[in-house]
Amino acid sequence: MNLWNSLLGKLVMTLLIAMAPVVELRGAIPIATAHGLPLGTAIAVAIVGNLIPVPFIIIFIRKILAWMRRRIPRIGGLVAKLEARAAKKSDVVLQYAFWGLFVLVAIPLPGTGAWTGALVAAMLDMRLKKAFPAIALGVVAAGIIVALLTYSAGTILF
Repeated sequence: MNLWNSLLGKLVMTLLIAMAPVVELRGAIPIATAHGLPLGTAIAVAIVGNLIPVPFIIIFIRKILAWMRRRIPRIGGLVAKLEARAAKKSDVVLQYAFWGLFVLVAIPLPGTGAWTGALVAAMLDMRLKKAFPAIALGVVAAGIIVALLTYSAGTILF
């Protein structure tokens, strides 16, 4: 049975897609609506799914990256790239703190989003209780933007 055939399957798939790095909520909303999930439901489930990994990234990513460097030397280059990417995005966040992190997450472009925001927050040693509200607000804003684009594209194309 295809998982996209039932409502529960659509909800689970939307949640999982939104949790995935790179794709995140930006891909989850259009994919869910294309499979028949109502737009409002797709937005809500995608926001929740996109936020699930954030606390874990902020709390554990530094330890995971350090462990990876020690245990898997070949991955050192990938870890360095992740840290460089976070450092590159950190200028705006450092300058504007809460609002910088919010903007970084809210703009639905490649290289932005909850995963990047959480990674930047972790690299800057931001506390979870300071970083999470900015990331959550950014995810909601990105969800609204993606929903508007999805709805607009849907009405133009169909």
